[in-house]
Amino acid sequence: MPETDAGAGKWDGSGDSKADRIGSALMACLRDWLKKGLQPGLHLVATPIGNLGDISPRALAAIATADRVYCEDTRTSRQLFTRFAIDRPLKAYHEHSTEAVRDEIVEAVVRGEAVALVSEAGMPAISDPGFKLARAVIAAGSDVFVIPGPTAVTAALTVSGLPTDSFFFAGFLPQKGAGRRTRIEALTGIPATLVIYESPHRLKAALQDLADGFGNRDAAVVREQTKKFEEVCRGTLTELAAWSRDVSPRGEIAIVIGPAPESSAGAVDDAT
Repeated sequence: MPETDAGAGKWDGSGDSKADRIGSALMACLRDWLKKGLQPGLHLVATPIGNLGDISPRALAAIATADRVYCEDTRTSRQLFTRFAIDRPLKAYHEHSTEAVRDEIVEAVVRGEAVALVSEAGMPAISDPGFKLARAVIAAGSDVFVIPGPTAVTAALTVSGLPTDSFFFAGFLPQKGAGRRTRIEALTGIPATLVIYESPHRLKAALQDLADGFGNRDAAVVREQTKKFEEVCRGTLTELAAWSRDVSPRGEIAIVIGPAPESSAGAVDDAT
């Protein structure tokens, strides 16, 4: 959590610091959600993508009061639980989980339990197997709820400085060069800003293929969002491809690509 400036001003007539007043309000909000508890069903709970201060009181209450909590990576989620003194058993549900694990969760929901699902970071079901579980719960006739919060898609989009009125999330590109280039070719006709996830060791090759496929569009590489070494590199795809040859980035990466410039041939003048 960010440190509070000791020299911050006081609330008029209260004698309490702003930090104390805000802290009390947050605690009251958290207590309300803890008392309310969760309805039976599957609850998709967003967790921070980096800075733990981004967790919401409602999300904390959900994972603290759920009958069961499933997560993508127990080691990562345990850090969050430890930071906020939540002592709950955790079970894994990820892309390699068997159908038996999914059936176990669905059966628990059908029995009337409140099950919370969290991903390693961000919003479950976004580039995450949580959508399969949500679909299975819906098919079983039970409820799915969302407790929204941080997600790398919109965080990268908004900080990129590129148009946000229409965007397309493409997830991860294929790992192999030929498959990646075929996917890029299919994406070139989408008239929107694109958001793509990429791993550090494939960034150089991906940016070069994107520059070859999309041309010199404006873009941004967003790395380690909300974390200590957060970085945003902006430029054209050609410039970013050249930049990537001299760096060795780490961490989570999102590539944001602006839409193609409108063709002058397709423009309509006032007279027409």
